[in-house]
Amino acid sequence: MIQKRFLCIQKPALTFRKWGRKGFSIFSSMHRVIRIATLSIAYLTFAVPANADRSLLVAAGDTLQPIREVAVDEVVVSAQRAPVAFSQTARIVQIIGKEELAKAPVHDLQDLLKFASDVDVRQRGNNGVQADVSIRGSSFDQVLILLNGIPLNDPQTGHHNLNLPVGFDAIDRIEILEGPSARIYGPNAFSGAINIITTQTASPSLTGRFSTGQYGFLETAAASTFRTGKLTNSISADYKSADGALANTDFKIGNLFYSGTWSLPTGKVELQSGYSDRGFGANEFYTPAYPNQYERIKTTFASLKASMQGPLHLSPSFYWRRNQDRFELFRDMVAAPTWYTAHNYHLTDTYGSNLSGWTDTGFGKLAFGTDFRNENIWSTVLGKDLPIPTSVPGENGILFNHTDSRTNISLFGEYSHHIGPVDLSAGALANRNSSLGRKWQLYPGFDLGWKIIPALKLYLSVNKSLRLPTFTDLYYKSATNVGNPDLRPEEALSAESGIKYNTTWLTTNLSLFKRWGSNMIDWVRQPGDNLWYAKNLTNLNTAGIEFSAKINPGRLFDKKMFIRSLDLSYGYLTQDKQTGTYLSKYLLDYLKHKVDIRLNHALFKNLTASWLVSYQDRNGTYTQWEGSKYGNEVSYAPVWLVDSRISWSRNKYEFYLEANNLLNKTYFDYGNVEEPGFWGKAGIVIKMGL
Repeated sequence: MIQKRFLCIQKPALTFRKWGRKGFSIFSSMHRVIRIATLSIAYLTFAVPANADRSLLVAAGDTLQPIREVAVDEVVVSAQRAPVAFSQTARIVQIIGKEELAKAPVHDLQDLLKFASDVDVRQRGNNGVQADVSIRGSSFDQVLILLNGIPLNDPQTGHHNLNLPVGFDAIDRIEILEGPSARIYGPNAFSGAINIITTQTASPSLTGRFSTGQYGFLETAAASTFRTGKLTNSISADYKSADGALANTDFKIGNLFYSGTWSLPTGKVELQSGYSDRGFGANEFYTPAYPNQYERIKTTFASLKASMQGPLHLSPSFYWRRNQDRFELFRDMVAAPTWYTAHNYHLTDTYGSNLSGWTDTGFGKLAFGTDFRNENIWSTVLGKDLPIPTSVPGENGILFNHTDSRTNISLFGEYSHHIGPVDLSAGALANRNSSLGRKWQLYPGFDLGWKIIPALKLYLSVNKSLRLPTFTDLYYKSATNVGNPDLRPEEALSAESGIKYNTTWLTTNLSLFKRWGSNMIDWVRQPGDNLWYAKNLTNLNTAGIEFSAKINPGRLFDKKMFIRSLDLSYGYLTQDKQTGTYLSKYLLDYLKHKVDIRLNHALFKNLTASWLVSYQDRNGTYTQWEGSKYGNEVSYAPVWLVDSRISWSRNKYEFYLEANNLLNKTYFDYGNVEEPGFWGKAGIVIKMGL
């Protein structure tokens, strides 16, 4: 916040509760409560003594009294169907803001998320290559990924959910909604949702980045925001590549993204589109028996969304996403065995529409709407037999001979009311999927909060959720994996209670939660068997505790401090499972203990440092590969991970040095897939106004 020096004649303070009703995102639209302490002011030009307090100086009689400037942000979130102030929610929403992103010692989404509270990011390839994300011990298919509020989950497999066509410099903030959200976002928000918000500022700007590092790492990126009439445009492009720190881990990744916002007298229209092309060595990604794997993925998407204000708030949206994947079990066909005759090719097309509305009845907010989503796949291995094979786009002589399609329709309704210190929200989602017949299924839930004092709040939340099997779960078949077309949807009942304490300089919460899951889907095998099978586990109950604290010393002492920001969190999980003697490939290997520390601090003048520290103790085991066969079961070893960055900034320029895996730890997120050790990088960022 900018401070100015005034000599003021004190008048009664007026408070404005609204300052520009501009919404930004599905979770957090930063509607700031701006308090203007004095509106009737006589400004006098004078020389302030050198030893004067840097706070505002207010004239009270003949005495100049310093007063502290306090910044209070009231955040509007959509943890319910209708927008609600953050202080009135009974949910946990983490926000990683622009400043934290700018100082982070990582430049891709997945590497940053692994340091977020209660988020588990299991990487096969770092630097944005491929990772699976879970929240509160979920599988990677149970988390909904959104881009500016538009769902982008892939129906083929959750391995593709983070194939986002957005460079790191185009991201404004990341918002993480913890806990089941089916009544808010539909079937895929089984255990939570992550929304990536791109830059929305109307100020014309241009940002460029260049960095290089070990193992042939090279990154170039540019992002710009500019106005053309009533249309605010944002465009970004980035490219990065490396030879890889380990054998067969080279990669090339390119992204192109555009978003435009057209302001109207009664609302706005938002358009976004993007394209991503990534190719990478997939060393042992899916089986250690054949390590020389390779994957090429192309993702295209577009969406159109409108927001109309008035007594009835309406927001229709339309979207389309295509993901094309070529997976090579043997990167070198010359060295492939005779039984391997062709690569696997997949193409998914997903399109949908949503109509949401809400109104203030005077006795609370009433929200309602409907959602339509169609998912299609064409493949050489996934789906039902295709009567007439069709050509694979961009591949000569390759034909798709399998396909499948399904349609999901949802209806929802919700009522929310805020009576004194009590906040209540209750609603339900009615869902019907064509692959499950014509039966409608109901998923209700409610959130209840009680504000003991303005800064302290107790809350309780109970919700039911579901997750549909992916096409890979249903149909995949290889030398090491066998799908199951008879899989049933996963369902869960979740309960959470906790306490929040929020001030201008401290945001903290303590929560307890439990999820009773039934028909949980996982890839499992019997000891001694080399085949993994997709099965519905009978039950899987997950319980945990989470604590987090976000501290801003500068707001507490009203001046810049050595420590600019400090985030601390701890999460504990336990699972009560009924799986018999099965070994789990994904679902049962959860983070039992997780400690995260994010620290930004000053060094000297324009020199600053940032640290991301995480302790991860993973439950579960994996079968160690011994060169030609599977050997003993090995437990995942606990590990401390540290990323660091030192940067020097002045005016438009920033130079930085950063190190990933600073302690050079050898560790495994997935059995037998080793993660890189120490990786050093250096770069420059140039930011200019236009």
